Amino acid sequence: MDVQSIKNRFGIIGNSPALNHALNVATQVAVTDLSVLIVGESGVGKEAFSQIIHALSARKHNSFIAVNCGAIPEGTIDSELFGHEKGAFTGAVDSRKGYFETVNGGTIFLDEIGEMPIGTQARLLRVLETGEFIRVGSSKVQKTDVRVIAATNRELLEFTQNGKFREDLYYRLSTVPIRVPALKDRREDIPLLFRKFVVDFAERYKTNPVQLDEEARNLLVNYPWPGNVRELKNIAEQVSVLSKTPVLNAVEMRQFLPEKNQNRLPVLAAAQGSTGGEFANEREILYKLFFDMKKDVTELKKMFLEILQNPSMAGNVASYTKESLMNDYAAGHTTDLPAAVFQSPAISSPVAQSAMIPASSHPVILPHDHHDDEIHHHEEVEESLNILDKEKELIVKALKKHKGKRKDAATDLGISERTLYRKLKEYNIEDL
Repeated sequence: MDVQSIKNRFGIIGNSPALNHALNVATQVAVTDLSVLIVGESGVGKEAFSQIIHALSARKHNSFIAVNCGAIPEGTIDSELFGHEKGAFTGAVDSRKGYFETVNGGTIFLDEIGEMPIGTQARLLRVLETGEFIRVGSSKVQKTDVRVIAATNRELLEFTQNGKFREDLYYRLSTVPIRVPALKDRREDIPLLFRKFVVDFAERYKTNPVQLDEEARNLLVNYPWPGNVRELKNIAEQVSVLSKTPVLNAVEMRQFLPEKNQNRLPVLAAAQGSTGGEFANEREILYKLFFDMKKDVTELKKMFLEILQNPSMAGNVASYTKESLMNDYAAGHTTDLPAAVFQSPAISSPVAQSAMIPASSHPVILPHDHHDDEIHHHEEVEESLNILDKEKELIVKALKKHKGKRKDAATDLGISERTLYRKLKEYNIEDL
């Protein structure tokens, strides 16, 4: 079956060379029983490729099941995949078949394979190599004939180097890798996809399909699309429902596009335990918070050092009135202080006033030894800013604040409850 026939059959839109290559590989490997690893960013349509491979294989008349490994708690994933015996654990009132047993003869799609626990990875490797598995709580070896298709939006090879993914399982799964291109790498397909989506939504909502002028189309093509095809489909649905004009221009189209995140924050070095941006999306706010805090502390230390070196500054600082402080605050030259601070009697103190004087960011200099206002020696102090320690500290504070309620703590931290659960395991944080 040629690529165009596959596109027509499975509703694949696009003509980019990278997409065509991925479809060609999927077609060629479908007729075999080889394990396949589908790699691509979130939202590119990896599950669609797994369905294509199953539908073109000899197993097409047997079962197909998609399992999101990241959505199953670590304590129950073995039971979900391999089944369990009655009484194997608390709550196991009956025996249960796992997915590898129920899909015998068919295909199982393991999405987010990088989230699978190490212990479960060992069980999966045995299934791939020998076709054997053991139910939880049983000693009887059972056989299964299941084709495994895995998918990930992570770099599993980096995970193997950090001990988070078994190297032998990685090479066993990636017998034939298929890399699905991100939407930003197939920009020529964006207008086609958008047109297909708005036509579908117009039919669903009984409206006329929205059209774009040339500038709006260029805006759409040049947008980075971090959410890929899934995000494009959501934008198309918003436009179909909320647009007040049949033809959108660039100004109207921009209202539907989220502002681009210009992330200029540094990346953790590999030596510090970085996993290649594993928690990048969740830490953006934390990065900014920590660096702002460091800047404020550095400025305060420098200001007090200048007062120690130049006692005459104290008299000059006293003339820095409440009005000028408010002007600086309004102009954005001071840290974000509440208006109540400027009304406090403590502000009459030269030291308190000088704390609000902006200072440029330099290495922190602390006095080492002084005598009669004369500093003879100084040393540079490099502040520690370990993002992992700060993240753990914030998680503990959030749990204490919400009295151990994980859902409320996760909402306060701006992360999902599942991500919080994973971080509790990672940092070995007990329930508070």
